[in-house]
Amino acid sequence: MRSIYLVLVVCFLASCGDETPPITHHHDINKEVKSNEAKTPATPITSNLGSEGTPKLMGVINRYYDLKNAMVATNATTARDAAQHLTLAADSLLTVISDAATSHTALKPYLDTIIKKTIMIAAVTDATCEKQRVSFEAVSNNLYRILKETDIKNAGIYHEFCPMAFNDKGAYWLSNDPDIKNPYFGKKMLECGEVIDSMK
Repeated sequence: MRSIYLVLVVCFLASCGDETPPITHHHDINKEVKSNEAKTPATPITSNLGSEGTPKLMGVINRYYDLKNAMVATNATTARDAAQHLTLAADSLLTVISDAATSHTALKPYLDTIIKKTIMIAAVTDATCEKQRVSFEAVSNNLYRILKETDIKNAGIYHEFCPMAFNDKGAYWLSNDPDIKNPYFGKKMLECGEVIDSMK
C-alpha cells in the first residue's frame, strides 16, 4: 500500500515539472519564519549512517522544516506539498538503510511511521491545519528518535516543547532555530514553548 501512495506522490510531483518546486510559505504570522534549511555548521555534520546516509538524513530534516514552518504559518496547502516532499525524502533514506548494515534496521519502524503520517497529512483537507497537526506530532517524535539513534552531530537541531498543545497534553517538535515558533498554535500562541534538547 505504501508503494502505491509513493507512486501517486511521484506522479503528482512529476506533473509539476522536471524540477522540484521550492516550498513557499505565506507570511501571515507576526514574525517571519527563518530559512528552512539546516544552518551550515562550522564543522561537518556527522552521524553513524556514514557518508551516504547522512546527507539523506539531512534531506529528511530539511523537508521536515518545510512542513514545520507550514504548520507555524497555518498554511494547509503548503503543508500538503511539504508532506509529499517529506514522504519522498523519508523513502529515499529508507532505501539507503535497507541496503546498509543490519544495525540500521532499527530505524525502519520510525521511517515507516513518518511515511505513513506524511501521506495522511497530504491527504487531509483542513484549512485550520488542526487535523494535520495530529499527524505532525507523530512525524516529529519519530524523527527525533531517528536523530538519537543515528547520533547526529553538528546539525544545529533543537528539540522544543509546548506544554499546552492538544489540551495541555503537550507536544514536541524539531527546529533549526532556538527561538520558539510554535507549529501547534501558529500565530495564536507563536512563542509558547521551550527548548528541551539540542543536537548542535
